[in-house]
Amino acid sequence: MSDPDTVTEELTLTRLLQAATNAGPSRTALIYRNRSISFEQLQAESARVASGLVALGVGAGDRVAIWLPNTPAWLACFFACCRIGAIALATNTRFRSAEMEDILGRSEAKVLVYWPAFRGIDFSQILEEMGTSSGTALRSIVAYSEDGDPEPAQRVHGIPVHRYETLNAHAPIGSDAATADLGCLMFTTSGTTKAPKFVLHPQRSIVQHAHDVARGFKYLGAATVGMGVLPFCGTYGFSTGLAPLTAGAPLIVEPSFEPGRVIELIERHGVTNINLTGHMIVQLIAAKPPQGAFATVRSCGCGSGSSEVIEPAAAHGLRVSGLYGSSEVQALFSTQDDLQGALAERGLGGGWPVSPLAQVRARDVTSGAILPHGEAGALEIRAPSQMLGYFGNAEATREAITDDGFYRTGDLGYTLADGRFIYQARLGDALRLSGFLVSPAQIESVIVEHPSVSACQVVGVEDGGETKPYAFVTCTPGETFQEAEVLAFARSRMARYKLPTRIVCLEQFPTVQSANAIKVQKAKLRDMAQALLPSKPG
Repeated sequence: MSDPDTVTEELTLTRLLQAATNAGPSRTALIYRNRSISFEQLQAESARVASGLVALGVGAGDRVAIWLPNTPAWLACFFACCRIGAIALATNTRFRSAEMEDILGRSEAKVLVYWPAFRGIDFSQILEEMGTSSGTALRSIVAYSEDGDPEPAQRVHGIPVHRYETLNAHAPIGSDAATADLGCLMFTTSGTTKAPKFVLHPQRSIVQHAHDVARGFKYLGAATVGMGVLPFCGTYGFSTGLAPLTAGAPLIVEPSFEPGRVIELIERHGVTNINLTGHMIVQLIAAKPPQGAFATVRSCGCGSGSSEVIEPAAAHGLRVSGLYGSSEVQALFSTQDDLQGALAERGLGGGWPVSPLAQVRARDVTSGAILPHGEAGALEIRAPSQMLGYFGNAEATREAITDDGFYRTGDLGYTLADGRFIYQARLGDALRLSGFLVSPAQIESVIVEHPSVSACQVVGVEDGGETKPYAFVTCTPGETFQEAEVLAFARSRMARYKLPTRIVCLEQFPTVQSANAIKVQKAKLRDMAQALLPSKPG
């Protein structure tokens, strides 16, 4: 494969897959349920599916919603869309009727590809429950199936259903409409408080970033084997899946995360590269992997919760490193993997950008001045991995991009002289305490040192014009939590202005499952903190 620093071919997904195929047609590209698929076979299937999509009336610029779990068909559909100039809409299999009604309607998707019987869930019924006015642009539904699945319906929501096998039976398409600047992939933002936005990327940004990730995350090493267990519908899973293919290495494709099976696959296939969430790593450790189970793993990125799992993972032989990414600049944007210092520092979010052309800066949220290294502010990024914009939302795009082309991440952090940056928190979660901008993580890291506390989340609420921090914790099994004791513990270890007004123990934090991770719902915690404020006299 070519050196990602000196990529000379046109930056299209068609050429990326062709280059990998030319380098070794018979080499394994995908391993799915004990079946190996070569690069030549993946390329051929994508060309056949492209013909099938054209037969359904899909052309350049049309949207195709891929509502599939991780399967070879997901990747074949994606490469097929790129070849005909269509836009793949990465659609979370956890979405239900109201969410599907919204995104199909606003994206005006022409075709939907789904697996009606995945995990025994009636996905057809989910579509039937959409409103009668939803999906007015939807012309065709494509049903993927595997052995043992029931026959798909002929129509769903009044829309004709075609078999994926029918698309895959077409003659391979001979033409290639892919161009570097053509939009090819849309991710949906989390949308926990607003309707999700559609983050549109051109082929150029996807391809260049895939080459940069392949180098920056060590996919170019000998005997590389990647693991694709994070959902492809999110930027984290997608970037993790595309990197080994870019490097000409095999990717193990898993439609769902099952800790025992993941451990078994790592050992059987000698997986070298894997990216996970902190929650997944906790489950892997809880599954009691045998000694040496992770001996082949040379790179394990953690997109959320890395600081909490890095030490227990190391005790099981799994080297975990913090990283950074977003739908707008793509996942695996940066990594702490090359850091040789303390485990705690390697577990921080951020790191060195994988692209040598990426620029990161921090801006003072009050004055607007660009800050020197080490001073926390609003992080801004300009990089080859950057989105085209928010599809169908020019106003949001203008708000997100500065006049000189930097993406306003909405994150709090700071840059370092060695070329790294450190992500601290979402800017909306940062606290202004006694005039100082404080990351909740600064407070959380102190409170979790108390033996009765297993995890901590800190939020701020306004009280009489002043922001007050409130801490919510989950407790260590077998330990007795006493709020006054933990407050005294924290008081002896941090500045008084950072000390939480209350520390409240919960059975669990309110969370939401996104395509990229399980996220704590800070807004709900803020509502809970608001309810704890002393009532004012009437």
